Amino acid sequence: MANVPIDAVPERPLDPNDATSSALRRRTFVGLGAAAAGLGGTIAAALAQAQDFGKPHPPIVPDDDPALAVSTPSLSHDGRTLDAYAAAPKAQPRGAIVVVQAIWGLDAQLRDVVRRFAKEGYVAIAPDLYAGLGAPSGDGATDASAFMPIAAKLADATVDADIRAAAEWAVRAPAAPSALRAGVTGFCMGGAIALRQAVDNAAVFSAASVFYGKVRYSTANNNNGPITPIALAYARDVRVPLLGSFGGRDTSILPDDVRALNDRLTVEHDIKIYEEAGHAFFDDTRPSYVATAAADAWSRTLAWFARRVAA
Repeated sequence: MANVPIDAVPERPLDPNDATSSALRRRTFVGLGAAAAGLGGTIAAALAQAQDFGKPHPPIVPDDDPALAVSTPSLSHDGRTLDAYAAAPKAQPRGAIVVVQAIWGLDAQLRDVVRRFAKEGYVAIAPDLYAGLGAPSGDGATDASAFMPIAAKLADATVDADIRAAAEWAVRAPAAPSALRAGVTGFCMGGAIALRQAVDNAAVFSAASVFYGKVRYSTANNNNGPITPIALAYARDVRVPLLGSFGGRDTSILPDDVRALNDRLTVEHDIKIYEEAGHAFFDDTRPSYVATAAADAWSRTLAWFARRVAA
């Protein structure tokens, strides 16, 4: 399996807030033009310009885009029913993508990401992992404390089944001539869940793209102290080609932990650490947004799925 070397980051303490300065958020992504022209050009270019990003803004792909069919399907498994948000191209789709929520749930930015994948030709779906738990809306939310007790109630096996049900719905799109291949991606909490799918639901997915999800597992659920052997023992069981996008200034998902995961993976993988970015750099509606990292990570994700998921 190919092992793509991980990008280096500075060996010095970094303030994650430095990555969200107005200068960095406004900076144009150098060299994006060629990549954008060939893959996800309009969306990647929008992510790179960042003129009004880093705060709530109109979506990149509107809910009423005439080229898309947007729906809120109901999924069920094992006696559980949950809602989902989905979007698909009206033309024949090229594959299916399950988008896994961050702690904010199916907020406006995540719904826009679902539509962005649909605009690129995929049937995209985000299952509501908070179904039945009484979570508030994440639209415009800035205080994660209201969501933390809800997230703490998530059970791994139930979440895995929710995501599997979403994938099963997406791969049988009406416009597809046959069952589609599926990929999975997620952000923050959803990034950790997407990474777990590369083990727990490896038979379901052809590729995974993880955005700054937790990589170290520990009983204390933190990154304190050196990595113990068991914390990354799952790496040998990852069986889905894995793309990773992480922030060099992230103080919650430590770059050293990401490097350690990279060194232990045996499956085909491409792990990149963005020196200029902190946590949640892809969320263009929040101050953590970093245009350079977001635009490049989006283009890399599209290329990853195009090779392994697209029909």
